[in-house]
Amino acid sequence: MRPTSPCPPCPNPACQQPHVVRNGHMSGHQRYRCLGCGAWFGETQGTPLYRLRTSPEEIAHALLLVMRRGSLRAAEEVTVHNYETIGHWLHLAGRHATALTHVLVHHRHLSTLEVDEFWSFVRRRTALGQRPLRRRMGWPPQ
Repeated sequence: MRPTSPCPPCPNPACQQPHVVRNGHMSGHQRYRCLGCGAWFGETQGTPLYRLRTSPEEIAHALLLVMRRGSLRAAEEVTVHNYETIGHWLHLAGRHATALTHVLVHHRHLSTLEVDEFWSFVRRRTALGQRPLRRRMGWPPQ
């Protein structure tokens, strides 16, 4: 018999009696259903990886390259991903900074200095008022 992992909590904050059960797979990913409110959700709901088709390992690799090399173009040259895609991942990472910092320090064994440099880079790339890259470059053509 396979050991079962605990189910994630219900993402619905208004759910009075959350009781989550595993309920099949979609595109190779585990799906869950809350019997309390009827909500369906995936295992990455509420994380920076939600609705991304790229594997977590590839995303982590690209973000670490950005951090160590200091540019999206350098990460684009090493990975097969467009710099705009990597920039989007940086933006998503910035929204989940606390949880991601824990992962970077404890699971990726990065030093405090490396994590601080990473967040400084993210802060520069996602500064308020900074428009998306396509619009700054004149895309789409008018």
